[in-house]
Amino acid sequence: MADKKKILIADDFQLLREDLTELINNQRDMEVVGTASSGKEIVNLARNTEYDLILMDIMMPVMNGLEATQCIRFMDRKDAKEISIIAMTANAFSDDVERSYEAGLNEHLAKPLDRNKLVAAILKAQVHK
Repeated sequence: MADKKKILIADDFQLLREDLTELINNQRDMEVVGTASSGKEIVNLARNTEYDLILMDIMMPVMNGLEATQCIRFMDRKDAKEISIIAMTANAFSDDVERSYEAGLNEHLAKPLDRNKLVAAILKAQVHK
């Protein structure tokens, strides 16, 4: 069996982190290997290990998801520009979506998260790996 896809989750809402972890860990080929409640924490996690996907909340304390994504994209690592990063945010206006893409996010999902759209975005991210 192939290695499981390693996924990070960044969201300041603990219950959502737990729900997403359960959803992803129930998938045969995916595993949540780390969670964070701030952008700074997720950048620190991403600095030391390669991951296949990051689910990134935009509105977090200390460092928001847009700033965290930019930090990850500018890391001196080959996977930094390739890792799939999916935005999760209540900010769903067209200018919010545009800012997400400008920051380097691959997808923009509106909260509350639609499970089907989330799974589709994760599968799309895996296809591009």
